[in-house]
Amino acid sequence: MTDPSAAAPRLIDEDTPLAEVLASAEAQAIIARRLPHLAGSVEDFPINISAFPLSSVLRFELENDEAAVAELLEQLSTIVNPVPARREEPVIHADPDYEDHSVPRGSAAFSISEAPAQNRTVELALAGPQHGNPFVDVEFAARFTSTEAEFEVGGFYDGGGRYVVRFLPPAPGLWSFVVTSTARSLDGVRGSFTVSASSARGPVRVVGRSHFETADGSAFHAVGTTAYAWIHQPEDLQERTLRALAQAPFNKLRMCLFPKDYVYNHNEPDDFVFARTEDGAFDFTRFDTGFFARLERRIGQLADRGIDAEVILFHPYDRWGFADMGAAVEDRYVTYVVRRLAASPTIWWSLANEYDLLAGKREADWNRLGELVRAEDHVGHPRSIHNIERQFDHSQDWVTHVSAQKNAYEVGELVDQLRAEYSKPVSLDEFGYDGNLEQVWGSLTAEEVVRRAWQVTLRGAYFTHGETLLNDEEIIFWAKGGDLRGKSPARIAFLRALVADTSPGRISPIRDAVDVLCGGVPGEVLFQYLDSSRPAYRTVRIPKDAAARIDVIDTWGMSVSEVPGIHTGAVRVDLPSRPFMALRITWEKSAPPTEPAR
Repeated sequence: MTDPSAAAPRLIDEDTPLAEVLASAEAQAIIARRLPHLAGSVEDFPINISAFPLSSVLRFELENDEAAVAELLEQLSTIVNPVPARREEPVIHADPDYEDHSVPRGSAAFSISEAPAQNRTVELALAGPQHGNPFVDVEFAARFTSTEAEFEVGGFYDGGGRYVVRFLPPAPGLWSFVVTSTARSLDGVRGSFTVSASSARGPVRVVGRSHFETADGSAFHAVGTTAYAWIHQPEDLQERTLRALAQAPFNKLRMCLFPKDYVYNHNEPDDFVFARTEDGAFDFTRFDTGFFARLERRIGQLADRGIDAEVILFHPYDRWGFADMGAAVEDRYVTYVVRRLAASPTIWWSLANEYDLLAGKREADWNRLGELVRAEDHVGHPRSIHNIERQFDHSQDWVTHVSAQKNAYEVGELVDQLRAEYSKPVSLDEFGYDGNLEQVWGSLTAEEVVRRAWQVTLRGAYFTHGETLLNDEEIIFWAKGGDLRGKSPARIAFLRALVADTSPGRISPIRDAVDVLCGGVPGEVLFQYLDSSRPAYRTVRIPKDAAARIDVIDTWGMSVSEVPGIHTGAVRVDLPSRPFMALRITWEKSAPPTEPAR
């Protein structure tokens, strides 16, 4: 008889890690008929692909031949996965009897940040017990209330008997608070503080269907760059990174909380998110507060330079065991991180870099984690999830904007598709890098990077830069930070300045000329981007009863040349027969018309 309590056998499916598929001789034989090099050892690959989902590996190996991928998946779908399922760590609930009943409720001493101000972090610190493991034994939160708003904000343990709740007050005035906790000494602590008005810009939020702005109503034209593991490098290299960023045009940095094990990035960090036990193993129930203190200092230094930190919570390039920790541990990790960082006004959340290479999490897991971030973040920072091949369902409520990867000449087609499908801001966070690595994605010319930046921008979307230029130190900015050596940042700064010169500080796509890409601000300014074509002249047609100023823009040479006069009708604009030129047409409604320039 069948034991009804026995778990049903796990069958191989599209999300099964490659290593588990190859553990089956039957599955290995099927794969060997089509992809013999995969059926052997995968240790010779330049990166460890054994933990990647089967479907992602097949799509790469079969060059996105979906019919061939589906055929192989069908053949493998009846084979039992021979590897036992990972044992899930149990959820650890806070201890309601953590403190003896003799401890008076609300007896903990507390302090509040000096001079609380609107859109600046306010820290409520309480002195509490240290026995056991307060990271998991104690749950606590504070309710902050003003005459017009109320926020429930979760707290975190900071070690040494220090319990902290961080709050970002959105408005000035008198705020009161009361703490609830499973620890008696914390439960019932209450007080109040006065928040002064401030000119601080506040956090970024979505405005309309396609754009971002800060809490003070200013446009936020996101121009990002990438230094995935910069906080896991030696201190002197981190300082070099900050110096480079201070001179660069970027206002957002994509960065990982967990270290990466990938090409040009194999060093062992000094500290990690989690504390270690005496034998060197990671203790997933305790966090390394020293690591977080250093992280927060670096986030603050980025903010001082006008740069937001886009914190990536998970990624697949892992040798430490962080890519798949199980639901209970991952929920605890995400909760702790969000509670520590959410009160910073310059945070963005990226749930994952290349989520579709993380075999241990299915769509339901990502949605659970995304909703958890949203629930724990009282500020409502931007939230996204990044792919390598398979687009996530960005229609989920927790997703504020689309984060996508596409290394292709025609990046604009994907941008148009995603804007139309999701009606949310689109950020192409990886379209290839300015560099000269052997990998195709890391060897774009600076000219091509700038071309793609214009393509994305004039379509009303956003982009993230990355630099992968080899050097004698083998310190690649995209991986570790360091020095920016490429020619694209200066041209990106030029583009960013052109956008900033528009009255809203943002660009929308405009349907105008049929043969070139157009974007701008309707009724104010129109950009025509000529891309890689190099005409000797261009005819600009000013609508009837309108007049305009015309500028010739050299997007590579970083120059703007005015075509003298205020123009009407059909205007011939002479050009230098070079690629990457653009025209800027600024409408002058009240200006008297003149004869077209010749």
